[in-house]
Amino acid sequence: MKKWKSMVVVSILVLLMSACASEGSEQANRSDDLISSEGKTVVTLSVQQASSFYETAKKKFEDKYPDIELQIQVTEDYEQYQKTTNTAILAGKGPDIFEVSSLPIKDYVNKNLLIDMGKLMEQDDTLNHSDLQMNILDAIKSNGGLYAMPFGFNLRAFVGDGDLLENVQIDDQNWTWKEFEEIAKELGASGAERRYAMAGEAPDFRMQEMIVDRYAEFVDPAAKKAMFDSSLFIDAMKQIKDMYDNKVMTSEPADAGMQMFYSTVLSSPADFINNLQTYFSNPKLLQKPEQKDGTRIVLTSQFAIQAKSPVKEEAWKFISFMLSEEGQSLQERQGFSLLKSVNEKQLNDIQEQVRSGKYKTPDGKVPKVEDDEFVKYKAFIHTADSYSQAVGKVISIVGEESMAFFSEQKTAEEVAKLIQNKTTTYLNE
Repeated sequence: MKKWKSMVVVSILVLLMSACASEGSEQANRSDDLISSEGKTVVTLSVQQASSFYETAKKKFEDKYPDIELQIQVTEDYEQYQKTTNTAILAGKGPDIFEVSSLPIKDYVNKNLLIDMGKLMEQDDTLNHSDLQMNILDAIKSNGGLYAMPFGFNLRAFVGDGDLLENVQIDDQNWTWKEFEEIAKELGASGAERRYAMAGEAPDFRMQEMIVDRYAEFVDPAAKKAMFDSSLFIDAMKQIKDMYDNKVMTSEPADAGMQMFYSTVLSSPADFINNLQTYFSNPKLLQKPEQKDGTRIVLTSQFAIQAKSPVKEEAWKFISFMLSEEGQSLQERQGFSLLKSVNEKQLNDIQEQVRSGKYKTPDGKVPKVEDDEFVKYKAFIHTADSYSQAVGKVISIVGEESMAFFSEQKTAEEVAKLIQNKTTTYLNE
């Protein structure tokens, strides 16, 4: 009996020692992964698409921090990136820094899987905090923390024909789509030729854009609750259909000068000239009807640091570098800068070229823009504070199913119920 008990004890000890050895081996292997063959600390950056921007950023960053090696991992298959990265992050593994734009950020935040970079930013004295576009960074916070960081941003603009609107009183901070329709009808019939308010996009696209602008009114991500069967959504669908039925809007493209308004995305300071002058020689920036918050921020990519990364400090150094003047001034970087000084310098340079008559739009025109317009452009950037955390799948459901109403195959109520059911199912998967 004593011999049997001794064998059991020995077996248990062997198992425990094996387990410890295995764990130690895994930790040793992981430690080996953290150091390159040249003795540098390795930081992994996972992205969805290869770009010269990342390669340039890697070179500049490694020049500044010669003791760190940034390894870029690319998975260009969209679905594969989502699947593999999501699995790795949930398991506490995977890249140190990863592109999180197409992933469930809220879920990661709720499970404490991401680092709050807002706290790291506050402690980082290498950053010029007063120069940061905090209106952008504050707007994209989640649960009070900054868990995803963009390297640039775009802005959604609503533009009207300033010449046509010169004598029209518009309270664009409070107007509704119904008021928009009435103004457009009156203006559209006032000229020698019929003008559309907006053209070139089908009603399902307008529906999707409206939902992105007002996403929080129809979806509560935290509660995983949808509200598409509400009268608010049903009325919104009916309003859009009404504008197409009454020829206020059209799916057909309109010739230059034959529409009164358009919605566009501005991706750089130069777009205030190049983009806004596409349809109108005197463009007027407006707040979109029923958009309760300010100018909407559009992000093409965001990056997060996973909470279990063994090289958090080095990972933050890369994010911090990308927020520095050197990182924000990289030519390959897309979007407006997260530094006020970089945006203002570009706008000031453009303003000087416009004053001297040297600036030309891509189609060869010499624009006429008064100095006070540049003041408005700067304010447009600095006051943008609306960010929609709209989920692409939900927006797709709205677009796909709403066509049955716009083509008069189903009632608005039937479509709303269908969208409600499909969205609720998706949110709770």
